[in-house]
Amino acid sequence: MELTEVTVGQVTHSVRVDGPESAHIVVLLPGAGEDAAAFDAVCERLHGSDLRTVVPDSVDGLDVEGLLALLDGLGLTYVNLAGNREGAELAWQAAARTFGRFKSLVVADAAHPAITGGDCPAVEIPTTVLVGVDAVRDDAAASGRRCYSDFRVVELDGIGSVPRDAAAAFATEISLRTSMW
Repeated sequence: MELTEVTVGQVTHSVRVDGPESAHIVVLLPGAGEDAAAFDAVCERLHGSDLRTVVPDSVDGLDVEGLLALLDGLGLTYVNLAGNREGAELAWQAAARTFGRFKSLVVADAAHPAITGGDCPAVEIPTTVLVGVDAVRDDAAASGRRCYSDFRVVELDGIGSVPRDAAAAFATEISLRTSMW
């Protein structure tokens, strides 16, 4: 694992970069109170699928512009995007507001922000929402109205944290979205 620091504005972010050298890169955004370690099991599985992973230690203080600056600082121009809870909120916003930068979107326990009253355009990339928390289930299904590409919902019953408790399912959905078949 390579630990890199990228400065965005006045904030320096620690970023884990790991996995095989690959044209397929997955950026994973943790939720509030989580760090990059929340995705350890997911990343291990993604590396086995020949995917390179990039995980900032925290999304605190990151907005869409900050995320794009972080990716620019790492020299990444076209990536797959995944996130958990608050990291998923940022992923929705980035995917919706940045055409041509992201290949796919996979989020856990976060509906499209416009469904819950937030301001966010529709996304135009293949999108999967994994649902482990019942409170998100109906809004996740309604998110399909805000996705102008292939969309699916994967329901996981009784999962407290998708990356921690359902790493195999999360990694599988990310792998499926990175494939062009």
